[in-house]
Amino acid sequence: MIPTVDDLAADPVTHHYDDMIAAPGLTNLLGTVLVGHDLTAIGAVTFPPVAQGRTTTAVLFVDGRVFESYGVPVTHAWRPDRVVRSAEVPGLRIETTTVCVPGEPAVAIDITVHNTGAEPRAVPLTLALNARATVTGEAWLEPESPSATNTATAGPGRLTFDGGTGWSVQGVDAADAAVHLAGVAPTPAEGFEAGIGGTGRGGEITVALDIAGGASGRFGYVHAVDTSAGAATAAYERVVADVPAAVRAAEEFWDHQLAAAFTPGNAEFSGHLPVLETSSEALRRLYWWGALGVLWFRRDFPGNELGRSYDTLMPNYWATTTFIWDFSLSSLTHALLDPETMRRQIDHWIASDTGTHFGTSSLTGGPVGRWYSVNDYAMTRLVSDYVRFTGDTDYLSEVGEHLRGWATAWRDRRKGSALADYGEIDNLLECVSSYTHEVASLNAANVWAMRVAADAADFAGDTAAAQALRDEAAALVPEVLALYEPGSGFFAARQPDGSRLPVRHCYDFAIVGSTIAADVPAEIRSEMVEFFRRELQTPNWMRALSPWDPDASYSVRPDHQWNGAYPAWPADAARALVALGAPDVAAGWIEGLVRSANQGPPGQGHFVEEAQPAIDGGARKAPPQLPYILDWACSSAGAWVTLVIESFFGARPRLDGTLSVDGCVRLVDPGAVLRNLRVGDRLVDIHADGTVTARAPGR
Repeated sequence: MIPTVDDLAADPVTHHYDDMIAAPGLTNLLGTVLVGHDLTAIGAVTFPPVAQGRTTTAVLFVDGRVFESYGVPVTHAWRPDRVVRSAEVPGLRIETTTVCVPGEPAVAIDITVHNTGAEPRAVPLTLALNARATVTGEAWLEPESPSATNTATAGPGRLTFDGGTGWSVQGVDAADAAVHLAGVAPTPAEGFEAGIGGTGRGGEITVALDIAGGASGRFGYVHAVDTSAGAATAAYERVVADVPAAVRAAEEFWDHQLAAAFTPGNAEFSGHLPVLETSSEALRRLYWWGALGVLWFRRDFPGNELGRSYDTLMPNYWATTTFIWDFSLSSLTHALLDPETMRRQIDHWIASDTGTHFGTSSLTGGPVGRWYSVNDYAMTRLVSDYVRFTGDTDYLSEVGEHLRGWATAWRDRRKGSALADYGEIDNLLECVSSYTHEVASLNAANVWAMRVAADAADFAGDTAAAQALRDEAAALVPEVLALYEPGSGFFAARQPDGSRLPVRHCYDFAIVGSTIAADVPAEIRSEMVEFFRRELQTPNWMRALSPWDPDASYSVRPDHQWNGAYPAWPADAARALVALGAPDVAAGWIEGLVRSANQGPPGQGHFVEEAQPAIDGGARKAPPQLPYILDWACSSAGAWVTLVIESFFGARPRLDGTLSVDGCVRLVDPGAVLRNLRVGDRLVDIHADGTVTARAPGR
């Protein structure tokens, strides 16, 4: 019941050049790489503090011809430890295995060529190499990491790229490889950034393989980076000495990380996740999907300002940035898996002004981006989950005033109404123009946050403050419900002039449903569920915005629009379904949702099938190019862990250490058990029938 890399392998995906396929990523928890669409190309080789933007290198030529021009289909097969790419050209089958090398700022590719004919054959393979390595000494404040023009020099079997502050060494393990510098002028920086100059060219390495009929030949490619030429060269030489060993080491590394994540007292994380025992493959796979999608973003690179952090996106955008919103969407997962890191991150945000930015740079500890209106709710959720699951109630004495401040910050956001105004499009969903100002979601979250703060005040003995907060929360409920569009199942966003814009968006459904469901009249709860089923739910995913909403013409970004959804939205919508009294709908949905867990960790957005055909039955990940600009993986994946633990098993620790269990997992698997759930200083098993049993020490 503990996953291995094989258990989490994606379905092989076969495609042609530049199909609507999001190229996958890899990490070794130090850095990341984008595994390109051809058989050897990689991009965005990023090992902080060394950045290269989305620079592409190791583009393949076969028999002197750029591989992509052959027009043959390529198959990608992703696992946490590797990507295997394969294709056939006349007389040859080529297979490559790409890994991020454990413990090294390096990527390695093992390249095998099979001669499918009967006669011996000389096969020249060329890798066109480039680098734009740089170290800025500053936070990376743009979606793409920085890059700079490098100067290339040739050496035995390698090219060394000098960026002044960052270096890249790239080469092969074939002793007779031919190395040439490019015979073209360097790409000007402005042309590169505008896309006119393509990827640039530093040089090329050619390996000539003599392969007998029916036999195979191989060689290995290594790309290492560092902050000095000596360090980059040393890393390169350690890896290039045995590329097949680097491939084996990656599998061992990731199997070890996965085992540690589910093992109490492990040496990798400050906590662990419970083991899910179930006969339901769908439930198990979704749970593992969420877990992988969080630990995948752990970053332990040298010089990390926080020591350890969890990035939000990879491998294309916002490297080294932790978004408050996304971190909170995986809040319960962080509280169980790595609570010490979570507390440091919370403390860091408390010391900053979360009213002015959306995240933090792990390079500098400084702020990144503009204010996101969700921040107060997110910070409340983080503290609540951390304290309830770890039992660290002493922390409340340190953060109690902050908790109360976040819970009541909405008062100062009012603009002539009883509800808070949460600003413009860029403060909220970014690509839904009508979802602005007084929205039901975050105003409902204010009700919930005041109740959380009230519980904390009660625990501290301040019963008067607790009662005042609860009274204020109760008084706010009808104001939130006044935004409801009668009979519709959805809410309106009230504008500064008092007008109402009905918005059929899942965020209102999910947050109202998961924060104040008990305050919502039964008739409205029923209408909300019917609206969700009618306009948002799809067999294997969901629409973030109803296609019947007038704003569906505004954007094609599938994380928040009609054509798809952000990875946390289906999980949070299922939580809302359970809370609104429709657990059967949520339970019946997971058999379809699990089909979308077939392409690696959750992407920043997946398309619904009306927008793009499914991949082996799973909702297709959206690609990073315009106009979609969504990344291949997103750390809000932990929302799926929350769905399993808090909604299906109904496990909700209280501040006094007691545990409430009121789940619906029996609808999926009556024999399911959640083992080794941490509740304070004890471990418990939770059974589908609601029985809770203490784990014996050492078990």
